[in-house]
Amino acid sequence: MAVPRNRMSNARKNSKRAHHAKKPKHLSTCANCGNPRRPHFSCQGCGTYGEKAPAQKEA
Repeated sequence: MAVPRNRMSNARKNSKRAHHAKKPKHLSTCANCGNPRRPHFSCQGCGTYGEKAPAQKEA
C-alpha cells in the first residue's frame, strides 16, 4: 500500500480540490413547448425528444 512521504497541509490539500466544485446543469429550451430541459433528455413537459413525438408508455 502506498504511504505518503510527508503530510500534505490543509492549504495545499484544499487548493488541489479547488476545481472539484459542482457545476450548474446546463439547460436548453424545448423547441415544441418552450420549457427548460436538459440536453440529450426528453422534455418533461411534452415528452418530445428532438423532432420525435413522445413515446407511449405500455401498461
